[in-house]
Amino acid sequence: MNHLVPLPVVLPLLGAALTLMLAGRPRAQRWVSLTVLTVTVAVAATLLIQTTLNGPIVVEVGGWVAPLGIVLVADQLAALMLVVSAAVTLCVLVYSIGQGMADGNEETPLSVYHPTYLVLTAGVCNAFLSGDLFNLYVGFEILLVASYVLLTLGSTETRIRAGTTYVVVSLLSSLIFLVAIGLVYSATGTLNLAQLVDRLDALPDNLRLVLQGMLLLAFGIKAAVFPLSAWLPDSYPTAPAPVTAVFAGLLTKVGVYAIIRTETLLFPGGRTADLLLWAAGLTMVVGILGAVAQSDIKRLLSFTLISHIGYMLFGVGLTTSLGLAAAIFYVVHHITIQTTLFLAAGLVERRGGSTALDRLGGLARLSPLLAVLFFVPALNLAGIPPFSGFLGKLGLVQAGVDDGGPLAWGLVAGGLLTSLLTLYAIARVWNLAFWRAPHPDMPAAGDTVRAARTAGAEQPHDDPPADQQGAMLPRTMVVSTAALVVFGLALTVVAGPLMEISTDAADDLLRRTPYVEAVYPEGPP
Repeated sequence: MNHLVPLPVVLPLLGAALTLMLAGRPRAQRWVSLTVLTVTVAVAATLLIQTTLNGPIVVEVGGWVAPLGIVLVADQLAALMLVVSAAVTLCVLVYSIGQGMADGNEETPLSVYHPTYLVLTAGVCNAFLSGDLFNLYVGFEILLVASYVLLTLGSTETRIRAGTTYVVVSLLSSLIFLVAIGLVYSATGTLNLAQLVDRLDALPDNLRLVLQGMLLLAFGIKAAVFPLSAWLPDSYPTAPAPVTAVFAGLLTKVGVYAIIRTETLLFPGGRTADLLLWAAGLTMVVGILGAVAQSDIKRLLSFTLISHIGYMLFGVGLTTSLGLAAAIFYVVHHITIQTTLFLAAGLVERRGGSTALDRLGGLARLSPLLAVLFFVPALNLAGIPPFSGFLGKLGLVQAGVDDGGPLAWGLVAGGLLTSLLTLYAIARVWNLAFWRAPHPDMPAAGDTVRAARTAGAEQPHDDPPADQQGAMLPRTMVVSTAALVVFGLALTVVAGPLMEISTDAADDLLRRTPYVEAVYPEGPP
């Protein structure tokens, strides 16, 4: 199965090249992109099964033996992230096709969207599989360069301004990461993660702490950890709904993944555990307070995105198997649910003409299907039983109680408060956008469809379903959103096996030896 490991990176890159060659042929571009991502999902699922049964799988790219060559490592954590990210990117691609993003309209140029989207997918997959720090940096840069293009599609003033902020912050975090890589190499003579395990342990404590702090700073910016998160709410909501959805679901989670990987593999012992717990608590509380103050659905969801990053840091900061397993479980849950909510917000904008709460109303009566597509993942995000959000938070609370320290108890209280405020925030959206009487400025169903067609956002052949009042939404957009809603519900059904995989992955991360022995069966040089 070693030959499967590079495919989640190679296939999207080959697909990007092919779709670029097919510029001007939208139907061919769509089929190439859909085929590539479908195969990527299948490959990722196969890797997850194999790593669960047989342990980590290692590939030395080009036949160059580690640490001289690039190493790709698929363990349970990496394979699980690959499965979820590939499935989410596939659903978002289907949604974007339904919206007409690939039709060469002014907002999303045809020759750019598909290649860039596949390059973004390749960067995400490369980051998950990277076996050395520099290749992890390359993965980040691939996905960030693609995200710069996707964020500014259409070249509107708002998107260019938001994109400028995003680019500057991303370049700053990349510069910090690159400096940290240089310092690590200067101190140890290697960037291979498995080899760094022993060499970093041999360094003086103060030097290790400096290197750890540099990496945490870089990844904290990428993961939007408070107080390094101010850039996110002003950047994500300006992009088209599918772009915002895939950014919210995946990009910050790559930063969280990097924190999990480096904190457990390279810097065990919990010297920064208290710092991570403080950051987790502030991220949860400040993020959700920002959410309840918003009057726009996209900005509100952007703040909840920041807030729930704190739950993941909570589990990492506890440095226990249960805490780390619950954090991994929560990452999987949040990728799915946050993406679904942003797609639903795109449908709200299409039906209501806006995502501003003071300009919406009556959507539950005008479009019952849309109401369901928003309501179910919203309850899941708030952690209402028996959804996966509740199960993930329950695992984190249990891990915090088992820790028993005052800071852990404070995080338990902060997590419960954040859940209540998340419920309040989504209840407010429901009451204003869905439950009250329709706003007089909301477009009628026919006006909505005509405006969408004028913008190139709907396919003439994509027959939209009509609800009882005649409001129309493109079938492909609805089906792809519904697929993610079902996927989120499926996480609840398979919560037991998923938690077992998360626990096994957490145990392997904390032991470190499975990863090191997979790369160096005879021990690192």
